[in-house]
This record gives sequence, C-alpha cells and structure tokens, in this order.
Amino acid sequence: MTRRRDDATLDLFQIPAAPAPAPASMDYNREVAHLVAKVLKEAGCDRYEIAARMSRLTGKEVSKFMIDAWAAESRDHHNIPFYLVPVLEAACETHALSAWLAEKRGGRLMVGKEVLAAELGKLERIKDEAAQKIRELKKLMGELE
Repeated sequence: MTRRRDDATLDLFQIPAAPAPAPASMDYNREVAHLVAKVLKEAGCDRYEIAARMSRLTGKEVSKFMIDAWAAESRDHHNIPFYLVPVLEAACETHALSAWLAEKRGGRLMVGKEVLAAELGKLERIKDEAAQKIRELKKLMGELE
C-alpha cells in the first residue's frame, strides 16, 4: 500500500510569507469591516459600552454610530482609523485585528507567554547547536592528538 501525501494539513513549521502584491488585490475594506463586526460580537458587551470604553481610553468621543459604521461592510468609506485599532482591541480585550494585520504581512502575532516560549525555544536551539559544535571540536581535537 502506498501512502498518499496529505495536502489538506498545513505544515506547522511553514515559514509565513506575505502574499505577492498584485494590482487590485489588496482592497481590505470589507474584510476589515467584517473583522471589526466579529470582534464587537465576541466582546461580551454591547456597542454602547465599547464606545464608552473607547471614549474613556482616548479622551475623545467615540460614538456607537461610529462603531456601527466601522462594522458595516456596506460603509466602505468608514473603516476604523488605524490609530484606533489598539483602542478597540483594548476595549474588547482582543488582539484579532493585530493578528490579522501580521498575517496579511506574512507574520504571526505572539502575545504574553507565547513570546516567552518562542524566546525559550530559540535559546534551546542555540544551546543545542553550540553543544553539537562542542562535540565536533572535541572529536577533532581527539583525532589530532
């Protein structure tokens, strides 16, 4: 029995890459509005509360009407301003928009313990590589004697 290659499962160690920019391929208005709507829906509170939180965090008025416009795919000229993305994420306790942006640019967002785990993994890899080089040098030194 021959084994078939599994094309459906993603490679966990695949290096992410940004998509090649093609003309008219990067109009993200609807996608951003859809993501904002999803974040608002999953926030666990109503849009009035989110608007109030954002207003408190910025010191400027953010209305429910503004939030509704950002979340409406039909309002393609009213996406959330970039400078308010971290405010919305803080108000909704999420990193969804930042993760989306990192993915669009060929990266991955890591937050909190994920960052520490990645750094630990990097240091473990460096340690293993150094141990391998030490063994090779000791082996060479043993052969030279």
